Amino acid sequence: MSLINTQVKPFKATAFHNGKFVDVTEASLKGKWSVFVFYPADFTFVCPTELEDLANSYAEFSKLGVEVYGISTDTHFAHKAWHDTSDAIKKVQYPLIGDPTGLLSRNFEVMIEEEGLALRGTFVINPEGQIKVLEVHDNGIGRDASELLRKVKAAQYVASHPGEVCPAKWTEGAATLKPSLDLVGKI
Repeated sequence: MSLINTQVKPFKATAFHNGKFVDVTEASLKGKWSVFVFYPADFTFVCPTELEDLANSYAEFSKLGVEVYGISTDTHFAHKAWHDTSDAIKKVQYPLIGDPTGLLSRNFEVMIEEEGLALRGTFVINPEGQIKVLEVHDNGIGRDASELLRKVKAAQYVASHPGEVCPAKWTEGAATLKPSLDLVGKI
């Protein structure tokens, strides 16, 4: 069964955010759009390139009312140490959630049990706490923040325009579709 349109399961975790340790729960997500970006581990290779890419686009996500959360099975203490020592991670202004028990990674079905690490999973969550977009990559394949931003905009558009859908490669301001009997076989 897919996680699409399911509610985020209850959780409580600690994140490193803006120089502090803060609690994050499923209730923290309510009322705004959220993006969960799971990655395997701090102090690795592809992970800092992805988190830096997200950091470089964070202002655009914020303008859309979206909070980004980076999540790995490291502790929040490791996130702080990484933030303090990596030039790429120093740019991160969004919360980095520690998931040392793997609860979140299991809830989102990205845990690699035999390694104790998460796959590269990306989840867009609506203000009601429902998962609207999910994508899971092999850990050797990095993600692109600009493509994630496009997907968030599409999810927000569809949510605010019932009866409309976004076609392939849709970008903000482009034409959408209104599914109907008249469109069948004409696209």
